[in-house]
Amino acid sequence: MAKSTYFSQNTPVFNGLKTPEEGFIVGYAAVIQSLDLQMPIPKPISLVCNQNKKHQNDDWQVLPKTYLPEDNIKDTEIVALYKHLVFALKYEGINLIFFKFLIKHYNINQLIKLVDIEPTGQYSRRIWFLIEWLTGTPLPGKKDLSKKSYVPLLNDKIQFVVKGIKSPRHLIINNLPGTPDFCPLIRKTPKLEQYISENLAQQKNTFLKEIHKDILQRASAFLLLKDSKASFSIEGESPKNQRAVRWGQAIGQAGVNDLSKEELLRLQQIVIANSRFVDMGFRQKGGFVGEHDRTTGEPIPDHISASWKDLDQLIGGLIAASKLLVESETDAVIAAAIIAFGFVFIHPFEDGNGRIHRYLIHHVLAKKQFSQQGIIFPVSASILDHIDDYRKILESYSHPLLDYIEWKETKDHNVEVLNKTLDYYRFFDATKQAEFLYECVQDTIERIIPDEIKYLTNYDQFKRYLENEFDMPDKTVALLVRFLEQNNGNLSKRASEKEFDALTDKEVIDIEKEFKKIMISD
Repeated sequence: MAKSTYFSQNTPVFNGLKTPEEGFIVGYAAVIQSLDLQMPIPKPISLVCNQNKKHQNDDWQVLPKTYLPEDNIKDTEIVALYKHLVFALKYEGINLIFFKFLIKHYNINQLIKLVDIEPTGQYSRRIWFLIEWLTGTPLPGKKDLSKKSYVPLLNDKIQFVVKGIKSPRHLIINNLPGTPDFCPLIRKTPKLEQYISENLAQQKNTFLKEIHKDILQRASAFLLLKDSKASFSIEGESPKNQRAVRWGQAIGQAGVNDLSKEELLRLQQIVIANSRFVDMGFRQKGGFVGEHDRTTGEPIPDHISASWKDLDQLIGGLIAASKLLVESETDAVIAAAIIAFGFVFIHPFEDGNGRIHRYLIHHVLAKKQFSQQGIIFPVSASILDHIDDYRKILESYSHPLLDYIEWKETKDHNVEVLNKTLDYYRFFDATKQAEFLYECVQDTIERIIPDEIKYLTNYDQFKRYLENEFDMPDKTVALLVRFLEQNNGNLSKRASEKEFDALTDKEVIDIEKEFKKIMISD
């Protein structure tokens, strides 16, 4: 195997990872490292090995030696680059932030030479389209093509796409799921394709059709409050019921209003109970998520928010992408992951971002008719149950970026971003976030909703027993159930002697036995 003059790298350790096989790093990772592009290395990293091996995991894509880009010592840098880009487009898909940084690295004449290596070839046309789409400026001297077939920009076997719009100039079908202002991409992993093939939405609808309407309505009300409280708990808050109910009512209306800047401002006003200590509206200063040094007050960021100067463009792009995805045939959970996680990474508000981020999951699922009208989909409850995984998913985006964001501390111990960071927030890979969201959606369908419906069904059965045997009013039933739940099905001595002193010892024993049979046994 010949080593590329410019890009391929034969190394036992790359980007802090031990290479799984002997061979060469190629594609995006090799070019990023060689050109010192200021962006995280995308995963999986492509390695062409010395043997005929082929396997893949989250970190590595190992391919046989026949896949090595056929560069040689006579190649110019631009020709060698082109061969690695062809490899990347074939086997890694499109990486928008890579192309944005590549465009910044080379001058116009070099970019023209790049797309003129095979001027009518499908890969040259894709690169040409991306350069003009990302810059908004036509390359000088490049003329519209003719007498060639249209080719899709993204390979739908590698990445999720929308139906697409034809670009006659390049003879390319632009099937990107976003706009130049906001366009995260998601890879088609075996995990995601498995989730989609299981048609979880249909499973949920089939299950719910078998439930009595009264139980379903009550379950929806309980799940609404459960989801609202869970969303606050994720933020480390324990709101009073009134505040949780207020936010739950907003969640219950998800999908009714179209997404807009005004709608996001309205949601922030609902979620922030006391705005005396918060600058409401879109930030006009820096922002970060993390801690402060206890001694100096210096920021210790886990995540640095998008520059406030970029918020108008980013939020405008997010809203346009949301409309595009809602109107497309894109899978509902995939679309929700793009919009919801894109929002929380931008972090446009001083406070309320996390809860609105989870609201946007409801919003997109409702707009895509994944959630039935009037039936809340309590995905926040599942997120809370998987809070450690949730933090890791957020950090998988945020932590690699910290090395590429220059900032300084402000007088009020905030951060001020010093370099241009717009591209990090509009172009990123949301695959891990989509996989996590689908895990929570599956958990919600298979566990949380059925458990709530089962609880209410059992509660009604136990309530009928108490009404028939003791003519007990609803309020007293609710109190008794709460006491029994708190003590593993046993009524405490204090409760027996105070609130339920009217019951005999035998009656208490009978009630405990019935409670355990109905409410605790499977």
